[in-house]
Amino acid sequence: MVRIMLALRVALSAFSSIRYMRAKKLSVLYLPAVLICMLALSACENSLNDIQKIASKEEDKPISTSKGVDVIYSDSAKVKARLLTPLMIELDDKDKSYQEMPKGIKIIFYDDSLKQKGTITSDYAIRLEKENTITFRRNVVATNSQGETFKSEELVYDQTNKKLTTTKPVEINMGNGDIMQGVGATSNESLYPWHIEQSTGVFHVDEKQATGGP
Repeated sequence: MVRIMLALRVALSAFSSIRYMRAKKLSVLYLPAVLICMLALSACENSLNDIQKIASKEEDKPISTSKGVDVIYSDSAKVKARLLTPLMIELDDKDKSYQEMPKGIKIIFYDDSLKQKGTITSDYAIRLEKENTITFRRNVVATNSQGETFKSEELVYDQTNKKLTTTKPVEINMGNGDIMQGVGATSNESLYPWHIEQSTGVFHVDEKQATGGP
């Protein structure tokens, strides 16, 4: 009888050990699965964040692109200017829209008789609709009907006030060989006259006139 009781105890002990080992094996099997699920959920969350970032970037992309653009500006049914650019990108930056011309621009100004009175060219330009301005940048060259040539790296055209300004270094070739230089300048749509701040110049003087000779 005692032997039977001992055998039962050994059997129960072995059975308990088997159950413990099975539970341990199951925990070992399920733990990686749980970790994989957690990683998958984290990956899904990151993917959603990436999608939101992409969607946000999509909103900032160009709304339209035009090639070979030719725009006429008029006032009181009279042509005042003509804008030419090989590429115009129109963007909508939420509360501010603008047109970018990354491949250069040329603007031609006309008088009331449609006679050309000046031009502006540059390698880059951007027009802000709300401010109604065009900012020319890089290799800005402006000419007027007096034969003067203006050069700078930036020039802002205020279309509302019909005014051109810059705070950058400028150089103006007067057409007769005289050269004016300075920092900062203003003018009107006729591109004449130019008012230069902090100006210096190189002027050619006739020796006979300077000495008062015949």
